Amino acid sequence: MDPMSAETPTPQEFAAMKAALQAAEARLRSILETVPDAMIIIDERGRVESLSTTAERLFGYAADEMVGRDIKMLMPTPHREQHDGYLKRYLTTGERRIIGIGRVVVGQRKDGTTFPMHLTVGELRSADRHYFTGFIRDLTDQQLAEARLTELQSEVTHMSRFTALGEMASTLAHEINQPLTAITNYLKGSRRLLERMKGEQASMLREAVGKAADQALRAGDIIRRLREFVARGESERRVESLAKLVEDASTLALIGARENGVEVSFRLDATADLVLADRIQIQQVLVNLIRNAIEVMVETSEHRELEIATVASGEETVEVSVADTGPGLAPEVAAQLFQPFVTTKRKGMGLGLSICRTIVEAHGGRIWVDPRPGGGTVFRFTLRAAKLEEPSLVE
Repeated sequence: MDPMSAETPTPQEFAAMKAALQAAEARLRSILETVPDAMIIIDERGRVESLSTTAERLFGYAADEMVGRDIKMLMPTPHREQHDGYLKRYLTTGERRIIGIGRVVVGQRKDGTTFPMHLTVGELRSADRHYFTGFIRDLTDQQLAEARLTELQSEVTHMSRFTALGEMASTLAHEINQPLTAITNYLKGSRRLLERMKGEQASMLREAVGKAADQALRAGDIIRRLREFVARGESERRVESLAKLVEDASTLALIGARENGVEVSFRLDATADLVLADRIQIQQVLVNLIRNAIEVMVETSEHRELEIATVASGEETVEVSVADTGPGLAPEVAAQLFQPFVTTKRKGMGLGLSICRTIVEAHGGRIWVDPRPGGGTVFRFTLRAAKLEEPSLVE
């Protein structure tokens, strides 16, 4: 028997091998059509062997425009020029820089635009040939979200500091104005007594006391103007989506909530979505209430549930609530909780809830606290409902 004849497949074996190859190709096509991340397979020369449908959409090329071409077409300068050297170095030395590690790189679309992407590369060896599979995730939306979060955090922090300064100034102005009035009255009385006295020294004392009284009156005028400025509460109110306000504020306030075992739920009334509000100020109120609730539960409770809800509370108002499963508040504490410099925290100035009250009342609403059935606390505040056609107000 010819020994070569034993190695030649029979028609049946050949048909089975062909069917197996077709099945493998079909499985690969199915994977490439359905894999959620962009996936590209290249050979050791850097030529594209195949790619997923997601990769076609991501880079803007059809499969027949990429297969057989160098993967460098998807890279901007200077990465494009460095790629051949990387492949050659790896095949020669085995030095890995991306394979099995993953890193953030820059990709280039067909239209020439670039975008950030996370690239993870796997290696496949078939006989004496190398193939590399790249899994690509577009980071554009993630980076935009991070940038928006940073911007939002900056806006709310700035507004929080400004409002805290205003609240403190208003409170101090009220407290300081009283002793200044008393000082002025005492100085006026002293001046009347000095008018009965004769001599050069008495004259000098009358003049000095008079100047002191004038300066006390001047300080009172400065404080009065400061209080009037703070009371005006300059703000820019527009028709806003309450759901979007809650979403943005929650993105900022809930950082670390999951790690602390806090379960968060939302119950938003779609029929009570539009409100007339200063976006940053109302976000500040929400951030303050949500963070307070989380801090209280983390410090005092093992069972930690937070619910943020909105509901129409009438034809012209919308109610927002933040409910926690903390220890609750004693009635005497709840009664004065929104006063300046009143706090239940070990650290804090007691201005947060006072600022919330100032903002809400400046919007024509009110804020209060209720006990939560089953234990805990519910902070509630109202805003004026709005319609799409309603004009924005700038005050």
